[in-house]
Amino acid sequence: MYLIYLLRRDLRISDNPIIHALKDSTRYTHVLPLYVISPSQIEVSGFLKEGMESPYPETRSRIGKFWRCGPHRTRFLAEGLWDLKHGLRSLGSDLVVRVGRMEEIIQGLLLDKEFSTKVGGVWMAKDWGYEELEEERRVGTTVDSLGGGGVEWKVFNGEETLIHEDDLPVKPSELPDVFTSFRKRLEPLRENIRLPMPSPESFYPLPPLIPGQAHPFVIPTSLEGLHDALQKPLKQSDLEFPPPFPAYTKSAHPFTGGESYAHTRVKHLISSGAMAAYKDTRNGLVGEDFSTKLSGYLSHGFITARQVNAYLVTFEDGTAPSSPTNGDGYGNGENKGTAAVRFELLWRDYMRLCMRKYGHRLFSVHGFRGPPQNTGSRRHHGKTSGARWRTLFESSTAFSRFQNGTTGTGLIDASMRELALTGYTSNRARQNCASFLAIWLGIDWRVGAEWYESMLVDYDVASNWGNWQYVAGVGNDPRGGGEGRRFNPVKQAWDYDPRGEYVRMWVEEMGDVGGGQGNLEVLFQPSKVDEVLARRGSGGVEGKTDRRVLEGLRLIVGSRDPLVEVSYEKRKMGGGKGGKRGGTKMRESRELTV
Repeated sequence: MYLIYLLRRDLRISDNPIIHALKDSTRYTHVLPLYVISPSQIEVSGFLKEGMESPYPETRSRIGKFWRCGPHRTRFLAEGLWDLKHGLRSLGSDLVVRVGRMEEIIQGLLLDKEFSTKVGGVWMAKDWGYEELEEERRVGTTVDSLGGGGVEWKVFNGEETLIHEDDLPVKPSELPDVFTSFRKRLEPLRENIRLPMPSPESFYPLPPLIPGQAHPFVIPTSLEGLHDALQKPLKQSDLEFPPPFPAYTKSAHPFTGGESYAHTRVKHLISSGAMAAYKDTRNGLVGEDFSTKLSGYLSHGFITARQVNAYLVTFEDGTAPSSPTNGDGYGNGENKGTAAVRFELLWRDYMRLCMRKYGHRLFSVHGFRGPPQNTGSRRHHGKTSGARWRTLFESSTAFSRFQNGTTGTGLIDASMRELALTGYTSNRARQNCASFLAIWLGIDWRVGAEWYESMLVDYDVASNWGNWQYVAGVGNDPRGGGEGRRFNPVKQAWDYDPRGEYVRMWVEEMGDVGGGQGNLEVLFQPSKVDEVLARRGSGGVEGKTDRRVLEGLRLIVGSRDPLVEVSYEKRKMGGGKGGKRGGTKMRESRELTV
């Protein structure tokens, strides 16, 4: 008897609830691990046979019409699928990939005269995304209608969260609308996390004869072929002016997708000391290890939150295999770094529970909160205006400059270019960019969420949309009032990029701007170039060179016409870093550092 195991965001062998359940099954003799590349979320025209047309519309976002899964995530996914193939092959099995809507693929298998007579079950893991629930419903209907009552249809708890559902202090429908209230009911957090399930030592073989891919698509037989098929349609870029990759700049996310690489990454974070230092470094902007970079591995299901926690426990308890590279703090219990990682993993749980509680409201312009009571007067830039957010039609030029990183605000431009070129940008930068779009520019926050969905290598439906809602003021904000989170991006640049290293890295035309407070002013706000030059004398040969560099910046878009003039003046005081509140003077009415 055959079992069809439909994989989605559970692309791993270890800590896998379905693989774990199969070890005690006596019903099945063969298992077909099947991953379906769905045209509702990933563009599939690259898999077409030569000269054929796709039966599906392009996979574009609803408002901005961006590719829903861009070049960075498709690369990471292809690598992860191939890594899973290798893992299953080592157990005597394999991963089968198909293109099409999942219910259509299942229909084809259950209508195949020879194969269908041996199918005894279709299993999959639960995914609480709105589209994923609809997909699950359609597959279940197909199995019930074609299975004749003899095909077992079973949906498992996905087990992707840090806290097991049975251990939650409340039902998802009763989830508090403030994270802190939820967190406090789970403390001490370290003691409320279950162990991951053990890895299997063997697995079922594939069915001897598997129906092939349906016309008009072809499945590649190599990682390179899979990658090329996924990337081919994406060569039609959504960027009007794609930025070049700056010379001598390295990605902060150069990692390979897949289960084995996820575990390698966690081990590196622990042995290098980066995990223990996380609390102090997490607001960084430059480098590979200022944050864990585990989000992409978690979002694809290459590793689980409980597996990450298990690594932390062996580090804290000193029970990992003895090695001089176990990292500072080994065996000394929970420290502020490991505690902070658990905190972030719990926030990830909370966003998922919010998605379960509010469903499709995750994608509503009014967010979790619903439409405002008084629709005649809404805030824009902290003031009253006729509409809360401008539509993409009303602000297409401004949004295009935001996408391309030519807003004239250094931190924002650096982050948007890093995002477009690498698929990654830091949490600190993401919050600033979301605030800049939704609060400073007053543009519909959903367009930003869609662009991040397209570009991010670590896109996660609940975290992405939930955090955009939070910043825009329509999500779970403990302050209430729906005002949103207004970050001052110039102050934030002084605080978190005090030497201008990050802006120089990604805004190529700024790469030759030297140090010094005046030059940093220009890095963070290019429109200040004339003001800075007016304060400065010739300054000798070196000063003249610097002056020529600054004068050249007058030609860039951000200098001539910044989208927003941000009021901020750094106080000239001795002692302390620019990042301290005592060393700054704010001219903005509201500035929040979250």
